[in-house]
Amino acid sequence: MYLPAQFNAKDETLALALMRAHPFANLISVDDEGFPVVTHIPLHLTQHGGQHVLQGHCAKANPHWRYLLSRPQALVTFMGPQAYMSPKVYPDLTRVPTWCYLAVHAKVEARLVEEPAGKDRLLKQLIGDHEPPYAAQWRGLAEDYQSKMLNAIVAFELSITEVQCAIKLNQHRPESHAAMHVAYAQGTADEQALAEWMVKLGMVHT
Repeated sequence: MYLPAQFNAKDETLALALMRAHPFANLISVDDEGFPVVTHIPLHLTQHGGQHVLQGHCAKANPHWRYLLSRPQALVTFMGPQAYMSPKVYPDLTRVPTWCYLAVHAKVEARLVEEPAGKDRLLKQLIGDHEPPYAAQWRGLAEDYQSKMLNAIVAFELSITEVQCAIKLNQHRPESHAAMHVAYAQGTADEQALAEWMVKLGMVHT
């Protein structure tokens, strides 16, 4: 991604926190003609042997898994909170509007998970992220139904090989930080989340 130095968050813990807090991602690779293809899916972040791995699945009817099988390198993007920012926050009004946002791009190497036990473990990880009590209901379903559902998906693990994390909060304009924080703290859920990140990053103190 285009990433000016002032917005390049090189602390890996920030990228990991964003991926966990905003797990609905864009999985991007290319089809057999070289045209970009995107699948929107939730992903579970874990570790294998010290390497960060994203786990997920798509419908077997979705050809994306075939592209991953042929070309394992792919890109995964996560979008955190984002919102408009008015130039009214600057003491000098000779300014223009901007958009603040947090985003993560991860280059990955894909591996399909084909054995039923592996798919089942992966599903339980996702269930644990979003609705832990459902795990008991899943285990109580008839075996033939579970098998049918598992056969209808293709699971995969995406080993992260490189991460970029953009935190664009006008870090280079400290004269605007106090007014930005006040404006965002009174706004929408996304704006309030940006205000919280400003505090977390030490841009303002409350």
